[in-house]
Amino acid sequence: MTPTEQAEATRQVILRMEAALGANSNDMAAHFHEDFRWMGNQGCGTKPDLQAFRNNWQLPLRAAFTERDYKTDRFICEGEWASCFGHIEATHSGPFMGIEATGKRVKIPYMDFWKVEDGRIKDNWVSVDFPSILAQLGRDVFDGHGWEHYDDGNATPQHPK
Repeated sequence: MTPTEQAEATRQVILRMEAALGANSNDMAAHFHEDFRWMGNQGCGTKPDLQAFRNNWQLPLRAAFTERDYKTDRFICEGEWASCFGHIEATHSGPFMGIEATGKRVKIPYMDFWKVEDGRIKDNWVSVDFPSILAQLGRDVFDGHGWEHYDDGNATPQHPK
């Protein structure tokens, strides 16, 4: 297989998995390697296997956010590696990080990095922008001290002396 063919095969594995997630599939084993692991940023947690991913990520996400529409902005594939960034547009329909359902439509920004082996996803590194989601639901995790205030002119950044 040429490098270009390998990259396309990797991309297809990821696209099939994303379609299954979007369709609320309850059988994700076809997409994930038996040694699968999922490593998330703070707030996401780490899932050592497919069952933990399902119980501690897939199902809680479904419970908290319904009417999900996955929007991948950019896909990059090289050999057995793939990455993307995008967002999920969803309705906040259940408890999320202590916030009861609001019915609001939110944008859930994310980045994913995958390693594919034997036609299935073996490793998945994930970064989900939880502060952004929480801000959309009315909670400022930075308590007014986010550096966005430097950009909008409402605060003055400190510099080294």
